[in-house]
Amino acid sequence: MSRHIQITFDAHDPRALSTFWREVLGYVHPGPPGVELPAGADPLAAWEEFLARIGVPEDQRNTRSAIEDPDGHGPRVFFQQVPEDKVAKNRVHLDVRAAPGLSGEERMVALEAECERLVALGATRMQRFEPDPPMSAGFIVMADPEGNEFCLD
Repeated sequence: MSRHIQITFDAHDPRALSTFWREVLGYVHPGPPGVELPAGADPLAAWEEFLARIGVPEDQRNTRSAIEDPDGHGPRVFFQQVPEDKVAKNRVHLDVRAAPGLSGEERMVALEAECERLVALGATRMQRFEPDPPMSAGFIVMADPEGNEFCLD
């Protein structure tokens, strides 16, 4: 039997980093427990109201955040606040499949377009690797706003 997983990021600003990854992955922020969100409601605002209502001090309301696949297929992604900085290369990173089914120049054009979109959201472009068949179809290495490396693949 396979297992479900949750991916956890250490972060200085869980709310901001989860918002970035929400846009990258097409995920959503879930609402607070027991709160039914009306269509179009802002789940982050609902969380702020929920945390205030249950007495969480304001300085502790950005210690964690999460995003989920709206279709229920992908893993939940959790963000937890930590005091330390990222000091070395990731030992695990995400490959974001931004050009499925494409190859050659068409693939690289699609990856470049997604790279441009993510840079506008706060990502950093690090390096482009050209296609090198048969072992590599080409990819772009990037970093999220807190320096976590990932690939557009």
